[in-house]
Amino acid sequence: MRHIGFIMEDGFQIMAMAASSAFEFANIQSGEKLYRVSVMSEKGGPIRSTLGVRIDTEPLGDFPDTLMVVGELRPRPSSPGLRAYIAEAGQKCRRVAGVCTGAFLLAEAGLLDGRSATTHWAYASDLQQRYPAVRVDDDRIFVSDGNVWTSAGMTAAIDLALALIEEDHGAELSRAVARRLVVYHRRPGGQSQFSALLDLEPRSDRVRRALTYAKENLRNALNVEELAEAASLSPRQFSRIFRDETGQSPAKAVERLRLEAAKAMLEEGRHSLDVVARDTGFADRDRMRRAFLRFFGQPPQSLRRSLRLIEGEPQETADSMS
Repeated sequence: MRHIGFIMEDGFQIMAMAASSAFEFANIQSGEKLYRVSVMSEKGGPIRSTLGVRIDTEPLGDFPDTLMVVGELRPRPSSPGLRAYIAEAGQKCRRVAGVCTGAFLLAEAGLLDGRSATTHWAYASDLQQRYPAVRVDDDRIFVSDGNVWTSAGMTAAIDLALALIEEDHGAELSRAVARRLVVYHRRPGGQSQFSALLDLEPRSDRVRRALTYAKENLRNALNVEELAEAASLSPRQFSRIFRDETGQSPAKAVERLRLEAAKAMLEEGRHSLDVVARDTGFADRDRMRRAFLRFFGQPPQSLRRSLRLIEGEPQETADSMS
């Protein structure tokens, strides 16, 4: 039985506790006691979340198999004792994970020096500034570098937990747990934290309706006339309102939606580049390649290869899909 230990202190974010449910359901699904989960704090006793919910914790003691360090909504320095415990965990634990801003505590303890890591997108630049020895990637759901893992914020903790279960007991159990949790199995670590629809943030229902229509009909031409019809506006009105609300032309926004969808299909790794280009409306591989180079700075083949390597897939498997 593997021991999963969560470290939390006063001011923890309750969403991080959702990750513990993944290990609980791994036990239920398998019919075995695969995991023992404990919650620890430096001194033990009750701690309070940002919502005011109290939970009891054990004092720091023996090192667990996997230590999951949970951050706070606003990162702050840890105590010398907690910092020393986390630093030693890098040697004593099989795995150490920083959940959301828990990456700051790992970095403070020196565990992220020279490693790749991620955190909640809102704090990624702060993490990089405070700890320049860390290679911060602000657009990943989770990152694994050696025995140290880090995740983005909020629901990404569940994706991280599912990845740990998959590493321990295989993809079949991880998928079964995801179904129990009613979540997508599982977002790849390389998946973006961001959404084009969220970034565009249109104010009016008509523009939102046009963008939703575009996302659901990427195979279409999606020219101004088609989008204007979906928004119940004239093409001229639509173009003006769209640019006023999003700061982009309709064509540029549609390209972002196509790129986001194509990148997600590449992450799944189940489709050829020709199929990806067709299903996302790029029409052919060459047009998709030029768009990827403009936006991501690398062609789809290279992006797919890097995503597969992040996930730990052998190079030959990654290349075979190109």
